[in-house]
Amino acid sequence: MSHRDDTPAQESAGQSTEQSNGQNSGQSRRGFLRSTALAGAGAAAAGTGAAVLGATPASAAEATGGARTGTWRPDTEALRFTLAVMPDTQFLYWGSQDSVNRTPQEASFRYVVENSGDANGDNIVFMAHLGDLTQDADPSSFQQVDKAFALLDGHGAGYSVLAGNHDVSGDDSRGDTAYLRTMGPQRFAHAKTFAGADPTGYNTAHVFRAAGRSWLLLALDWRTSEQGFAWAESVVKAHPKLPVILTTHDLVYSDYDDNVFPYESGDPEDNAALSAYGRTVWDRLIDGNDQIFLTLNGHYWPSARTTAKNAAGNDVHLHITNYQNRYFGGGGMIRLYHFDLARNTIDVETVNPWILAQEPESRSELAAEHARITGPVDDFSVPIDFERRFAGFAPVPARPARPAARELVKGTLAYWRFDGQGAPGTALGAGDTVRDLSGKGNDLTVVTLPGTAADALTWSADHHPDQPAHASLRFGGGRNPLHGSYLTTGAQAPLNGETFRSGYTIETFVMLPLDWDAGNNGWASVLSRRGSAGDAGKHGKNTDPGEPVLQLSISNNGREPQFNHYPLNATWPTTNWGHGLVELKWWHLAVVNDGRRTRLYVEGAPVVDNPNRLSAGLTSLGLPWLVGGHEYAGAVDIVFHGSVGDTRIVNRPLAADEFLTAR
Repeated sequence: MSHRDDTPAQESAGQSTEQSNGQNSGQSRRGFLRSTALAGAGAAAAGTGAAVLGATPASAAEATGGARTGTWRPDTEALRFTLAVMPDTQFLYWGSQDSVNRTPQEASFRYVVENSGDANGDNIVFMAHLGDLTQDADPSSFQQVDKAFALLDGHGAGYSVLAGNHDVSGDDSRGDTAYLRTMGPQRFAHAKTFAGADPTGYNTAHVFRAAGRSWLLLALDWRTSEQGFAWAESVVKAHPKLPVILTTHDLVYSDYDDNVFPYESGDPEDNAALSAYGRTVWDRLIDGNDQIFLTLNGHYWPSARTTAKNAAGNDVHLHITNYQNRYFGGGGMIRLYHFDLARNTIDVETVNPWILAQEPESRSELAAEHARITGPVDDFSVPIDFERRFAGFAPVPARPARPAARELVKGTLAYWRFDGQGAPGTALGAGDTVRDLSGKGNDLTVVTLPGTAADALTWSADHHPDQPAHASLRFGGGRNPLHGSYLTTGAQAPLNGETFRSGYTIETFVMLPLDWDAGNNGWASVLSRRGSAGDAGKHGKNTDPGEPVLQLSISNNGREPQFNHYPLNATWPTTNWGHGLVELKWWHLAVVNDGRRTRLYVEGAPVVDNPNRLSAGLTSLGLPWLVGGHEYAGAVDIVFHGSVGDTRIVNRPLAADEFLTAR
């Protein structure tokens, strides 16, 4: 059973929480979550008669005691960036009990500033506090909070705050409070990331730039009124293309307990549920706004997460993080959300910079245990296909098809593409042709093996996103028994006799279907050249006299691309191996030879197994090239199973920025 932080904020400086709760002192710091009172209004207000804090934050020098901190320097264009999240720090600020310790939080703030920028790998671009800055909402507590946050202000760091139930009471129509006077909109007046506040000042919006785009973060009050929800809705609508992260104090709770440690967390990917108030936030704001993809809240513990589908059918990731029940009230613990748009992943870790800054040998046992929190609810990864998830409101324009003439670079000997020739899904029959768009006369003709189904070779509109032609051919070949249709150059095609003594570039696009099978489809060639190694007089190490003199194939061991070829300068083959290709994904393959060395590239990146061996030219017996066909000992023995897109052969080495994928 999880817990929430429902201790009321206290008005008078001399009244303790335990005293105010009387017989319920055992529940003073936490209460059972499932109570329907969770939908209630919160806790007692801070006294309105307390001294008013100035609107100007304390100086950074005062906050740090003169200590130097690095500069705020996020890399806003890097595809990897970090959002730092700080949950309930209330037990560090209990001014009415004369108990205040800014040191842990300030250590975390220094960490945030010093780990902005991409040089050290974190690239922290923003920090969000999740509320309950204080235990008692007392002005004396907020005076100290003001000094701590001045460290961020003094370095120009982007951050947000929101009010928790220990900072305020009632909903966001409550009027003046010590929280508002200290952490209200006036604090962000000169912040580059500040995008505005609602009329009450308790709900704020922030826009930060990361990964080359803008992101909207909403910081909503502990209990948002109808006016507040309407304002939040208007902010989202005013930024219709921005992904939105929603922060608030109370949204989801953990549905497991913390009676033992390590926690028995159940399913760490689905151990949270909407609270009563959280259901209101979902219904009123989250469900109907597809831009909201991630929510973060504190208030409850232990930490947990779940995923829910919104009205658009897309995932919303709902996370709770809170460490107030841990050593030193969490000690200013921060959770780091490492967004990696290249990997389509958010890697999450939880660290305590205050403890990490201590010498390991000087840490107490409890401190050492809390330097990093590494259980499955605190250290995990969230896979998100960002482009697909954001497509409903910020679609990435598809790269348009490019005319063939643009791809006819100097030295192009053959260029085959499959657009504008047949309706998707219709079949190619024996004798049908595909023109060589290079104008060199290397047209392809369909050959169909006996017993092959009529739809074994079909036109398709499927394609690699960076492929010039938005079309491909779908091959349905294989062995056991041998079947399928492939394409071949004519007997007199000029390409047949080419030996490429000065180098070459061979490119193609491939996609393997889910029913690809190693036994039936392994070693089929995307592209090959007829004529066996034995007939070409090849012999020596690794030579198979029956195999063709050139083959770009997909292995039976993990679907690895292999370029096996017999160069002019040797009697044995050179073999380049790529890594395994996952199914249902388009891949660009390129083979480049500079007259001396041969390199295989997958998606523009060189593979690991590119032999450092002299490999000049390509052996030829003057026989045709095959697309989708492979022969052994002079006879076709297997036909490709999968899709093949644009294929180009050039008589010189091309750089990666000259490939068919070049932008």
